[in-house]
Amino acid sequence: MSEAPSEIKYLATHEWARLEEDGSVTVGITDHAQDALGDVVYVELPEKEQDLAAGDEAGVVESVKAASDIYAPVSGTVIAINELLDDEPEKVNQDPYGDGWFFKVQPTDVGELDEMLDADAYVEVCEDEEH
Repeated sequence: MSEAPSEIKYLATHEWARLEEDGSVTVGITDHAQDALGDVVYVELPEKEQDLAAGDEAGVVESVKAASDIYAPVSGTVIAINELLDDEPEKVNQDPYGDGWFFKVQPTDVGELDEMLDADAYVEVCEDEEH
């Protein structure tokens, strides 16, 4: 099983969300997702200052095997995008919870994080997919 840190929240669609000390939420795809996709070759991210609702399509991640939509885990305004991924999309494979993050949102309702999966529930989703 892939890594699923316990301090972050997950969607069944394989996005993760981490609440930062400044109240923003950092978003990326999980270790499981990057492993299933294979070598990431391109990431399309939302625009800065774009408003997203939880569940909105926020971008696309493309690999040598497939393209997959990225969904916003919480509602809010995009305050930062990971421009490093323009030149180094492989960071998603190398460090999905660190340098491979996608974007940061200033959430309108931080309580939406409570509706997301914890690490144990996310691991269960992944195990169910494998059967």
